Amino acid sequence: MLKAVLFDMDGVIVDTEPLHQKAFQMMFDEVGMDVSTAMYRGFTGQSTKEICRFLCTHFRVKQSPETLVQIKRSNFTRLFFEDKTLELLEGVEDLIKDYYKNGLTLVVASSASMFTINNVMERFHLNPYFKDKLSGADLKESKPNPEIFLKAAKLTGHNKKECIVIEDSTNGIIAAKSAGIYCVGYNSFNSKNQNYDNADIVISDLNEIKFNKISKRL
Repeated sequence: MLKAVLFDMDGVIVDTEPLHQKAFQMMFDEVGMDVSTAMYRGFTGQSTKEICRFLCTHFRVKQSPETLVQIKRSNFTRLFFEDKTLELLEGVEDLIKDYYKNGLTLVVASSASMFTINNVMERFHLNPYFKDKLSGADLKESKPNPEIFLKAAKLTGHNKKECIVIEDSTNGIIAAKSAGIYCVGYNSFNSKNQNYDNADIVISDLNEIKFNKISKRL
């Protein structure tokens, strides 16, 4: 029986990826990194901390990973508050309210920093619907490591077999399946070059997983 839903944030609740990409590119330019499009796409679903560790090793820059993280996050924060067009993804508010109305426990499990998660949740008044929030940036390993979803499932107070994950990235789907949790792959208009082969179900419209539909699958 379905009792809890673990939501990724970027690409599922909001599409902040364009802001992240711009913030990263500003950081790349500042420290002199030539990051290819293919390399950048491979970072999807990973935490900023994990990405910056890789970049420091790969490009052998003089700055520390912590310095790169701070530069990128400062860029992103400024862009986030300047962007008045940022909106929830189509259908997600109705989906969240539908799950909440039907008694499901909701937890955000995102690779974004807690600062960003809190800003998104406050901006769109979503806090009342969620029991908890978990940031991959605060964990030892980021997606595709399953740690974030194992911890998020525990936060719900339910067995992981009673949970589902909603993810839009290859790394997130791998993490969910490695954690042994049913995974919905959300192949939305905003998703680019991600692999959904390992997801239990792939959707392109959040209405496809309203409570009365998804609960019958488990």
